Amino acid sequence: MQQTILIIGACGQIGTELTLLLREQHGADAVIASDIRQGNDGLMDSGPFEILDATDYDALEEVVAYYGVDTVYLMAAMLSATAEKFPERAWDLNMNSLFNVLNLGKEKKVDRIFWPSSIAVFGPNTPKTKTPQHTIMEPSTVYGISKQSGERWCEYYFEKYGVDVRSIRYPGLVSWKTMPGGGTTDYAVEIYHEALSKGSYDCFLDSDTELPMMFMEDAIRATLTLMDTASEHIKIRSSYNLAAMSFTPSDIVKSIQKKLPDFTVSYTSDSRQKIADSWPNSIDDSFARNDWGWAPEYDLERTTKEMLQNLR
Repeated sequence: MQQTILIIGACGQIGTELTLLLREQHGADAVIASDIRQGNDGLMDSGPFEILDATDYDALEEVVAYYGVDTVYLMAAMLSATAEKFPERAWDLNMNSLFNVLNLGKEKKVDRIFWPSSIAVFGPNTPKTKTPQHTIMEPSTVYGISKQSGERWCEYYFEKYGVDVRSIRYPGLVSWKTMPGGGTTDYAVEIYHEALSKGSYDCFLDSDTELPMMFMEDAIRATLTLMDTASEHIKIRSSYNLAAMSFTPSDIVKSIQKKLPDFTVSYTSDSRQKIADSWPNSIDDSFARNDWGWAPEYDLERTTKEMLQNLR
């Protein structure tokens, strides 16, 4: 059955790649990109685009009605490091945009919703190794607090109003196509750019900071697989744990040095170190694997090969 899809936050790191792939699959006119600002030429030239403030319910409702949208991907958010600088603005964007989309579902104006959560929902008291799906969640960042609250609201709207909302707790994401936008795991993208452009990098996390990470192609594939899964197989309506690999800055440096032996790195940790220290170092994603067949395809070595090859 033909879908008409709205991507909110289409110009971001995930949104850009998600939009382009969905347009390949469904046709350009069936996927409406939107953001508070215009994106890169590839995104803007590939199909319809709307300037849209996700916190403006009336504007959002108007776009949904005009295009006959039935599926919404809400990718707009203020990420972890930036949100710590602007906590009230982050809460306003991250929560009110979600309420607006959930209320469209409640009012039967859209059929299905994807909303991304994050490993930021976990906190310093969460088990750090193989973090379970159901565990202690005491986030210590504005971003994590908004994502944890969002998970509870997603489950509430599903249970109370039957809203078909689906979610993944993304780990850190690595992509060569779009630069990240203010997250704690941004180093894992920056490091490849600077390895090629400068031959050196000053990392803002300590060398032994292990975090769950994922290559963008895996993240997009997981998202689309979840959205294509029959509703009765979606057992978790808060957000699914998702995992692919875990590595430290030291690990990624060694991986790059196999291709670029002269590459050097220094370490100058900043405020993002405390955020990273509160997050897990590995994730148990057995529910995603069992419920909808999730399995990653990229490890660190394959990720490094793809990043360096494409950035060149």
